[in-house]
Amino acid sequence: MSISELSLRLAIAFITMLILARIIGRKEISQMTFFNFISGIAIGSIGANVVVNANLTLRNGVYALVGWTAFTILIGFVDIKSRRFRKLVEGQPLIVIKEGKIMERELRKTRLNVDALNALLREKNTFSIADVEYAIFETDGKLSVMKKEPKQPLTKSDLAIQPSTNNKYPISTGVIFDGEVNTGNLTKLNLKEDWLLSQLQQSGIQSFSEVLYAEVQKDGSLYIDKKNDQILH
Repeated sequence: MSISELSLRLAIAFITMLILARIIGRKEISQMTFFNFISGIAIGSIGANVVVNANLTLRNGVYALVGWTAFTILIGFVDIKSRRFRKLVEGQPLIVIKEGKIMERELRKTRLNVDALNALLREKNTFSIADVEYAIFETDGKLSVMKKEPKQPLTKSDLAIQPSTNNKYPISTGVIFDGEVNTGNLTKLNLKEDWLLSQLQQSGIQSFSEVLYAEVQKDGSLYIDKKNDQILH
C-alpha cells in the first residue's frame, strides 16, 4: 500500500467516523452500557481496518462503518421505545445498599466485593458505608449514593431541625416508564393501578400512555412528566 493510498484511507476513515459519531449522539460516550461498549469497539475496529487493511476496499469499509452505525441507531431507537428491550440489552440498576445495609445478593450480581464498593463510595466523597442510606449500581457502571440525613450537606441536625416524620416511603420510586406501569414497584409500595389512574386524572391525564415518567415521592405524592413536552422559546 502506497503512502498516498494510506493517507487517503486515513482521511476518509477519520472524516467518516467523525460524522457517524456526531450522528450516533452523546449517549455512546457519556453512558457506557454493555451495548455502547460493544458498539464502540466494533466501530473502532472497522475504522482501523479501513485504514490499514489493503484487502478491504474503501467502498466496503465505509459501507461497513455506515451499516454498523445504522444498526446502532436502530437499536438505540428501540431502546428508547421499549422498556423491556432496554432492560434486556442494558440490564437494570441494582440496589447494593438499602437502608444502610449491604445487599449481598445484589452485590454478587454486580461482580463487586466490599473493597470495590468502598472504592466507588470514596469517589462520591463517602468514606464509610455507615453513612449511606441507599446506593444504586447503575447500568453504566456508576454508583449513585444517597447519604443518611445527618450526613447530607447542610444537614438538618446542623440547623437543629428534626428529620421529617411525614415521609411514607424511604425513597422515591418510579411507577410509570414510557407510558407503561411498573406493577412490581407499585406492589412494593402497596399501591394499585386504580389509585395511580385516579392521581393522573386529577392532573387532567386520562391514560397511562400519556405519561413519560411518574414517580411516587417519599411523602406519597406523585410526580408526573407528560410525553411530548415542548420547550417554549
